[in-house]
Amino acid sequence: MHEVSKVKGSFVVLNDKGLHTRPSTEIVKCVGNFKSEIRLHYGGLVVNAKSILGILMMAAGRGAKVTVEAVGEDAEEALAALIHLAKHHFNMSY
Repeated sequence: MHEVSKVKGSFVVLNDKGLHTRPSTEIVKCVGNFKSEIRLHYGGLVVNAKSILGILMMAAGRGAKVTVEAVGEDAEEALAALIHLAKHHFNMSY
């Protein structure tokens, strides 16, 4: 049986237009492959990272620091994948 772990980390939004629809879609696609529960914290909101509407509600602009909390057997891998995605501008090139 796998051990359930809880990890926390953060990323800074590097995209000029912030977390609009396309980067939010990339986040949902990235974390959708993981079993862990992944939450994003920003501006007093806590949203499910698997919910595009939740991510859009955060309205995180360029320079926003978003905290990530992942709980589950693949939490560490999920956190690492999300931070990697953020560092690569959510696969966006304008």
